[in-house]
This record gives sequence, C-alpha cells and structure tokens, in this order.
Amino acid sequence: MPIEIPADLDPALLPLSFLIGEWAGVGLGQYPTIEDFRFGQEVVVGYTPGKPYLDYESRSWLIDEAGEKVRPLAREHGYWRPQPDKQVELLLAHPTGIVEIWLGEVDNGKIELRTDAVARTASSKEYSAGHRLYGLVKGDLYWTFDMAAMGEGIQNHLAAQLKRVK
Repeated sequence: MPIEIPADLDPALLPLSFLIGEWAGVGLGQYPTIEDFRFGQEVVVGYTPGKPYLDYESRSWLIDEAGEKVRPLAREHGYWRPQPDKQVELLLAHPTGIVEIWLGEVDNGKIELRTDAVARTASSKEYSAGHRLYGLVKGDLYWTFDMAAMGEGIQNHLAAQLKRVK
C-alpha cells in the first residue's frame, strides 16, 4: 500500500509520515523472567492538521498457536514529536503505571530511540530503560524493543512485523 502524504500535514512531520496509518501483525516476546510468547498487535498513528506531532496508540494481546486471541497484553498511548536535525521525541503512557520519554533519530524510514526518562508508580513493575528500533521495509513496519527490567540488564523483549491495513 503506497504512502500518501496528507496535504494538511505539518511539514515538520514529513520524516515521520511513513508511520501514519493503521498497522496490524504478530510478534514474539521473550525475557529471562517470563516464558516466550507470541502476540498480535494493532497500532494506529494519526495526526492533527497543522500540529507538529503524531498521535500514537498501540494494543496487543497474547495469541495461541492458531493465531487466535487469548487475552489482552499491553497498551500504550503517546505522541511522536519531530525535532530539528533528524531528532525525534516519543512520549508514552502505559496503564500499568509507567510513563516514558524517548529520544532518538529518524532517517529515511528508520527510527532509533532510547529512554531519556522513565517514571513509575509504586504499584508498577520494575522497569528502568529501553531501546526501540523501527524500520519500514518493503512496506511493512518492523520494530524491536529491548529493555532493562526486573533486575535484568538491557536485552530483547519484543519484536514484531506489522502490515499497513489502512
């Protein structure tokens, strides 16, 4: 599905415009403190005409061997904010009591981010740092998430391939 740049898109968002749309796919999760798992994911990225940010929402669920939904997993909401010189900020909030500020760089369909700040409520799980990589490859959105949590050093936790559905 070709990428169409909306006429009313703020020009600052052009480097991130490949994210706009609805995406769905499957991924794999792993971490030393849990059993490996497969998940389904839906991501919606939109914009407000004339505003220099993208709206972001992601939800995922555990899937079985047949690809059927078993139960909800993670949700996150946030904003992508482009900055000068190919820099980008990502602000994320999670219903588990975690909020994050990510800083990184966008370059020709690739985004690499690291956490700049992580804040947690007293009831959230221990999580201290993350690294994300997004890439548009042959029209699909690939992403990976490495984290430091639960006393473990930074290592891969999630990876998925999403296809544009709208």
